Amino acid sequence: RPAYSNKGTFGKVLVVGGRKNMAGAAYLAALAAYRTGAGLVKILTPEENREILQTLLPEAVLIPYREEALLEEGGLTQEEVEGLCREASVVVLGPGLGRDEGAVKLVRAVLSAACSPLVLDADGLNIVAEEEDLTRYFTENIVVTPHVLEMARLLHTSVKEVQKDIAGTAAGYADRYGITCVLKDAATVVAGKDGSLYVNSSGCSAMAKGGAGDVLSGVIGALLAQGMEEPVAAALGAYIHGLAGETAAARLGGRAVLARDLADSLEGLA
Repeated sequence: RPAYSNKGTFGKVLVVGGRKNMAGAAYLAALAAYRTGAGLVKILTPEENREILQTLLPEAVLIPYREEALLEEGGLTQEEVEGLCREASVVVLGPGLGRDEGAVKLVRAVLSAACSPLVLDADGLNIVAEEEDLTRYFTENIVVTPHVLEMARLLHTSVKEVQKDIAGTAAGYADRYGITCVLKDAATVVAGKDGSLYVNSSGCSAMAKGGAGDVLSGVIGALLAQGMEEPVAAALGAYIHGLAGETAAARLGGRAVLARDLADSLEGLA
């Protein structure tokens, strides 16, 4: 990090997620992005999440919207979504977003507007699996981060079929759309849009907890915001994420690690 710098030097991450009663996912992604060095993190989330997110992460800039007026007159507009995406160095789309009609509208709005790198995670992936026409918005600057069940949904197959060839499945999906694919399993595989293939060697079973994937999406988002190319950011992000898991497990034991411990254990790693 150069001494002559400001928060803009290290990129702006926009996290789009956290539907009502799912604020934690957006918090974890945003916290991880800050811990990994992003200069500024904004969270686009329903009004109901304002108090909890401002309490948990006062450093983040909250952009609350009313769910009942989403993308309608008097509420968050398509033009405002486009403006937020233009301002962002990277968009993290999906953590805790839900899968209702409003979430589908928001995913469509963001995917159609995003011109910066975009990390598509969690419910963002589930919505794309259900609304396959959304893949027409896939560009080379997209990183998808499915676990094996989400990949099975994307491919309309079974988890068993995906697990037969994790590397081949990731590479095939990346090649099909010209994107970068992070396929999460006990050993995460990263298939780059450039044909590169990485098998992650870090991590441990202590990381098998809800929210761990949200942390990973924030890590990758922050690395992209700081200027890394998509395949490198995805591979390094998976490795750093795994190291954080090992660090947290060494401190807390194999059973007690929570997702927020992973984010906090990024200190000194990123």
